[in-house]
Amino acid sequence: MHVPDGFINAPTSAAAGVVAAGALAVSLRGARRELDERTAPLAGLVAAFIFAVQMLNFPVAAGTSGHLLGGALAAILVGPYTGVLCVSVVLLMQGILFADGGLTALGVNITDMAITTTVVAYAVFRGLVKVLPRRRRSVTVASFAAALLSVPAAAVVFTLIYAVGGTTDVSIGKVATAMIGVHVLIGIGEAAITALTVGAVIAVRPDLVYGARGLQQRLKLRVNGELVDAPAAEPAPVPTAARSHRKLWITGLVTSLVLAGFVSFYASASPDGLEKVAHDHGIDKKEERHTSADSPLAGYGVKDVSDARLSGGLAGVIGVGSTVVVGSTVFWVVRRRRTAASSGTSSQAA
Repeated sequence: MHVPDGFINAPTSAAAGVVAAGALAVSLRGARRELDERTAPLAGLVAAFIFAVQMLNFPVAAGTSGHLLGGALAAILVGPYTGVLCVSVVLLMQGILFADGGLTALGVNITDMAITTTVVAYAVFRGLVKVLPRRRRSVTVASFAAALLSVPAAAVVFTLIYAVGGTTDVSIGKVATAMIGVHVLIGIGEAAITALTVGAVIAVRPDLVYGARGLQQRLKLRVNGELVDAPAAEPAPVPTAARSHRKLWITGLVTSLVLAGFVSFYASASPDGLEKVAHDHGIDKKEERHTSADSPLAGYGVKDVSDARLSGGLAGVIGVGSTVVVGSTVFWVVRRRRTAASSGTSSQAA
């Protein structure tokens, strides 16, 4: 769903850029409350993992493929504000390094792929965990549903943006039908990947899953015929190995590198949902050449490396490494600002 340059006119792209900038400013402030010593290191890894999995296009229909958008996954693992930042970092790296998604359309892509998917997914997720049994399995079920709905929601938002500022004269009804139809199918893949990933993390480190916080069910005791909460038990000592997130972080990074550096070679070569719809309905008639088209990594390959497998693998590894460094730096700075603000507040109170 990466929108190239030329699909949306300049005024609409600029307006979307303003919306995206405002949302990022709000997200930076909100992420200070979400990021702590547990989730701050994980956030950069989540961005890198989303980058890696987005390279794995899967077939969804004849001649069409799809890939993870990642908003639901990021929101559930590290929080909605941090999730917006995670996906935005991925989109920025893809646009600058790999010429994937137009730079003038960056605001459109952030609004569509980062903000819409994260907000919709987290709203659905929170609504479901409130009514489902307070169990870890419910988090996985809610993750599946949230991710499933977030993808067609993004297709709807793209259609609305195109209706306002599309550069070609195409029936909005046809665009909406085609975009929503194919992205419902892509949403199934998104839901499966999101649920599997959230389930895997929650199985080993449930304390690191933002969406699972506060779901522990209190033991009830019957006193004089009434059910009351049992006194909270003293927390059991947690082994040092379990407290450390290092093992999970290394495992996640290695997994991301393997997916981007090796598994991506076997991804579907068919155009993704937006590319297919754009080609079939003429939306791409005024597509512009990407500003980074001459980048050494444009097209997810390393320039002057003739072997396709090696070229794509190296590009994937570079992308994962760059994303984890940039993402981790952003979240480290946000975390430090929270710590500094907390220290300042404590000093004033003293």
